[in-house]
Amino acid sequence: MVEQINTEKFDELLNGDKPVVCDFFASWCGPCKMLAPVMDDVSKEFEDKAVFVKVDIDENMELASRYGIMSIPLVAVFVNGEKKAIWRKPKQPSFSKTIFDIARGIFRALLTFRSK
Repeated sequence: MVEQINTEKFDELLNGDKPVVCDFFASWCGPCKMLAPVMDDVSKEFEDKAVFVKVDIDENMELASRYGIMSIPLVAVFVNGEKKAIWRKPKQPSFSKTIFDIARGIFRALLTFRSK
């Protein structure tokens, strides 16, 4: 299961050796709840290649502001402390297809950044 963290822990992880995959969410967000099991599955498959976390933007507003997060869910991949890739919920109604696109994008990003 993906660990929910705060801003302080997030900053610590950015200084670590592994890429950080962060699901920015809010407890009231329906699409965020739909994404959670996908993130859990992806994290199990890539647990040796990246750290998977989630951050509640309502509880960590400074962090959301720092990265300009205006809509959720948003998944970002950080490598060496830098934001390298993001996936946002599109405005189209077929969100379930988008969840799998996000998962595939995370896989591609992690494979790309780990092979360099």
